[in-house]
Amino acid sequence: MTATAAIPPKIRTQSPLAFFAGTILVAAIFGAAAVVFFFDPDKNVFYPVCAFHKLTGLNCPGCGATRSLHALLHGNFPLALHDNALFVFTLAALASRGMWFAAKRISRKPAGHVLEPKVLWAFLIVALAFGVLRNLPVFSFLSP
Repeated sequence: MTATAAIPPKIRTQSPLAFFAGTILVAAIFGAAAVVFFFDPDKNVFYPVCAFHKLTGLNCPGCGATRSLHALLHGNFPLALHDNALFVFTLAALASRGMWFAAKRISRKPAGHVLEPKVLWAFLIVALAFGVLRNLPVFSFLSP
């Protein structure tokens, strides 16, 4: 009998805590989406106010994201793009990458990172550029 035949194969088991955490995350996302769907951000005052906009009067890259999500949930894509185009495209990219990651995990293939660090750095640069451009008069169509 050889030494390699005596070593049993490794068995990977998924932690029940990971499933629980995933379930809680999905429930929180659907709960937040339900609140935004049923309560219009323009008509309800319980939504948080952007501190950057309140202090400076300028729009940050996230300004209008809640209104954009409300418009998306109601099927008004042009209004969602007007309120915050960066949010709409980021949401689409994250959904696409999430489906890719889930498909890899389901098929038990190595998935690596959900988002590579270079992608995160590129997003940071795009978000900063978007934040600057939407406050310039020439690009006023980017402001909510």
